[in-house]
Amino acid sequence: MRRSHFGFFFLVFSATGAFAQTAGTSHAAALAGPGNSLASLSDSIESLAHQVNRSVVQVFSTGYTLSDEDQDAGTNAGLITRERATGSGVILSADGFIVTNNHVVSNSRHVRVQLAWAAPEQGDPGHSVVRQRGKILEAKVIGIDRESDLAVLKVDAGVPLPALPLADSEKLRQGQVVMAFGNPLGLTNSVSIGIVSSVGRQIRPDDPMIYIQTDAPINPGNSGGPLVSADGEVVGINTFILSQSGGSEGIGFAIPSAIVKNVFDQIRKDGHVHRGEIGVVAQSITPELAAGLGLKRDWGVILGDVTPDGPADNAGLKPGDIILALDGKPMENARQFEVNLYRIPLQQKVSIEFLRGSDKMKASVMVAEREDDPFRFLDLVKPEDSTVAQLGIVGIAITKNLQKVLPETRKPYGVIVAARTGESEYSGQGGLKLGDVIYSVNGSPVATLDALRASLKGLRAADPLVLQVERDGKLMFLTLSEE
Repeated sequence: MRRSHFGFFFLVFSATGAFAQTAGTSHAAALAGPGNSLASLSDSIESLAHQVNRSVVQVFSTGYTLSDEDQDAGTNAGLITRERATGSGVILSADGFIVTNNHVVSNSRHVRVQLAWAAPEQGDPGHSVVRQRGKILEAKVIGIDRESDLAVLKVDAGVPLPALPLADSEKLRQGQVVMAFGNPLGLTNSVSIGIVSSVGRQIRPDDPMIYIQTDAPINPGNSGGPLVSADGEVVGINTFILSQSGGSEGIGFAIPSAIVKNVFDQIRKDGHVHRGEIGVVAQSITPELAAGLGLKRDWGVILGDVTPDGPADNAGLKPGDIILALDGKPMENARQFEVNLYRIPLQQKVSIEFLRGSDKMKASVMVAEREDDPFRFLDLVKPEDSTVAQLGIVGIAITKNLQKVLPETRKPYGVIVAARTGESEYSGQGGLKLGDVIYSVNGSPVATLDALRASLKGLRAADPLVLQVERDGKLMFLTLSEE
């Protein structure tokens, strides 16, 4: 089949050349003429690649991780080892805010980015084949979001940076041409082209994320780079591939720009991401579910559960209601419902149209913050006043007022781990996690940040450190040692 297609194009171009020569025009002149759409397409792609590449950076991160080598094989398991990672990123604001993947900078102690273009004082080479690289700049991790696998960096270049606009990925359609930019396998300033294979790919049934699937070649090192439309707008952030060989097999995935914008805006503003909910369990209607329940439609969204006394319950929604639209937008499946709900600001009401039996109804529901979100405490603290340097955390003491908004804790006092700074004097047992509540240091209760700092300061170098913490509603002892 490939040969027959090739033969067809060969005959077409041969016939075109023969006709041009018969008309007294050279073959080369005919191909270079204004009517040659292939040449115009090539020029457009070249122009777009040059424009976009100026906004793509290479990300270098270094940090430390626990070795996972088998103890019996090499006895290196559990040892702290230095870890280096490289990836890509895209400039989204002229003042130096950059988006990349969280997995590119996770556990990093030091992050740098290299611009793909030379600043004016360096002499921009324009369309040079051997392209001069730009400056390497120190980058600060402003915030990360593990659920979406996104991170926001900030650099100070001293000059305005060329930023790319974010498109509305809701308007993206299967079959649209897209280009993937980045630094695959360390090969800087690379670009590949393909189409959108799917606009709403869910990898696993319980996956909280949806992705854009593309056949534009993506390889390790492309992570964090932009997936760009023919208009030069970012429609997604390249994140991972499915591969049996380890290289690109034409099945790549990008985080939709609608999710990127929400995460980017929140991290720029607050340093972290808030997630909203209305207290429902939304399920996609399948033909089997529709047949079993006798539903008139075999697609859409049905509520499997409504949390008692939650926002949806208070607004009158009930299990079994079929969601028709969210703020006027038709809902086709549960993942679309959750993603669109995720984009609604907290404490804002959302309009929900639903079907109960044969009756169409409407409710106005308040979006509340998800209770299990460990980042919800960060707005209550100031890092400069709340950091516990010895443990590498930002903490907040439990007070009577805080207890009113907290899930019930095992004790009425303690220090909540609101964030991690990445720099701790202690390690071991995986360390502290967001949302942990510290109750004691070596058996001595700690109710305030000052008490926690004082207990840690009183330890000698050889003293053990055992923290009693509450994690996921369970008490445990956490043994740490000095690095």
